[in-house]
Amino acid sequence: MAEGAGDPGPHPGRVGQSRAFTSLRPEHTVPRTPQAPGPRGLAPFTSPESDTMTQAKDGDTVRITYTGTLTDGTVFDSSDGRDPLEFTIGSGQIIAGLDKAMPGMEVGERKRVEIGVMEAYGPRHADRVVEVPLDELPADIPREVGTMLAMQGEDGQQLPVRVAAVSETKITLDANHALAGQDLVFDIELVSIG
Repeated sequence: MAEGAGDPGPHPGRVGQSRAFTSLRPEHTVPRTPQAPGPRGLAPFTSPESDTMTQAKDGDTVRITYTGTLTDGTVFDSSDGRDPLEFTIGSGQIIAGLDKAMPGMEVGERKRVEIGVMEAYGPRHADRVVEVPLDELPADIPREVGTMLAMQGEDGQQLPVRVAAVSETKITLDANHALAGQDLVFDIELVSIG
């Protein structure tokens, strides 16, 4: 999934005490098997798919179309109008619950996958929310609720944070994933394998 609203990326790390702020962060080929030789020793080929459909398995690179919703039906991401999402099953490129739903699917198959918090983006963590006095922020840092910023942690690593609240004296930054604490539902279709 793409980063941002429907981003299956890993949870941001723990927000450190350093408050150096930076900028906005934008959010197989199936082998053919020979049959009996024909005239001049040539053998016709048939695809194994003619007998059984190929099923996705760990290690396969697949492409899917999807719509992700919250349990109340609110759409948070969709591949509509975009190229299908491509990833390798079992590689950790997408959230665990969706990854586990792929093995055994066949091209053209559609499925609804209900994913609990722990196999999606995990629970919300209060220690990933910090309040910063406004006078400690550079003047060019946007202060609108919902804006994505990058915050530098103690180890120098950039952490994506969302402006969660702004008062007259402080800004609240949240490094939890936007979908942390949520059960998710995905309607998916396997478009291709390989």
